[in-house]
Amino acid sequence: MNPAQPHTLPPSYFDAVYQANEDPWHFETSPYEHEKYAATVAALPRPRYAQAFEVGCSLGVLTEQLASRCGYLLAIDVAQAPLEKSRRRCAYLPQVEFEQRRLPEEFPASARFDLVVLSEVGYYWSKPDLALVADQLLEALEPGGHLLLVHWTPPVHDYPLTGDEVHDFFLARAHAGGPLRHMHGFRRETYRLDLLERS
Repeated sequence: MNPAQPHTLPPSYFDAVYQANEDPWHFETSPYEHEKYAATVAALPRPRYAQAFEVGCSLGVLTEQLASRCGYLLAIDVAQAPLEKSRRRCAYLPQVEFEQRRLPEEFPASARFDLVVLSEVGYYWSKPDLALVADQLLEALEPGGHLLLVHWTPPVHDYPLTGDEVHDFFLARAHAGGPLRHMHGFRRETYRLDLLERS
């Protein structure tokens, strides 16, 4: 953990980022992001998921692609500005619902999912908050359900964790004989992907 930034990044951090730039990470225009999104969707082993959950949907670019594989998709973000754009982008997709929520404090109560997508969001939490969110996700994930992790791996000075630390945290749980098992994964130059299944 970076000692200069040990705490989970607050919603105000993201409000400021989106106020400065409507697409701060170039999700809509970057060939790198488009390749990563295609790889993310291709990594899903099932053609269809009944109840899916995307944490940190931002502008909804990945959400739109995930939706074709989902009967229902709850997509959340802490910032209002990107959610408004997401809603417009996915207005033609009745199976997608967007909500402004902050985890772990506002995890959807009594929710059950057979797919959870954690893409480019885990490193914004402190290690204690990541552990809380992991417990919440595992509780909500149906037996046989999938948890898909995709994260940028180079360190970013603002972020409490690196992408590798996020993935290694979940993989350690899988290797410890808990309710997760690692199905497959790969590493690219600047991101990694891992798919886990709840036993």
